[in-house]
Amino acid sequence: MNRPLIIIASALVGVILIAAACSKTGSGGSVARGKVIKTATVGNLTATLSNSTGQLKLGDQEVMLDFTDSSGKPVDVGAVSLNFHMAQMGSMAAMTDGVTFTTTGTPGVYRGRVNIEVAGEWQGQLAYEGPAGQGKTTFSVTAR
Repeated sequence: MNRPLIIIASALVGVILIAAACSKTGSGGSVARGKVIKTATVGNLTATLSNSTGQLKLGDQEVMLDFTDSSGKPVDVGAVSLNFHMAQMGSMAAMTDGVTFTTTGTPGVYRGRVNIEVAGEWQGQLAYEGPAGQGKTTFSVTAR
């Protein structure tokens, strides 16, 4: 009598664990991207940088980057790089803060970590190379 109860309880725990893992990606298996910081056109694609607050901030933070085509469909671009560059100002040396990206379970969506050294105007230098070809762009973004 106890054996069927243990099997049912084990199955229920398994279902709960799977549901909890799926909820971290949002509905429909898509990755929760947060609020948009900046969008930029890269070739025929749109790149969207986002995080939980919608602002690039001073210090260590997580960001999301996704690429979509003109219909809004995610596009796997392969290898991605994003550097935030601030030119030399007076006695302050030029700075470049790179984002370290990992892939997510959703093609075209990347999770990254960056540590922004100072608040102010930065130039985002974005590049990709892979199944969607190659692309590069630069955009301005303010870290607060």
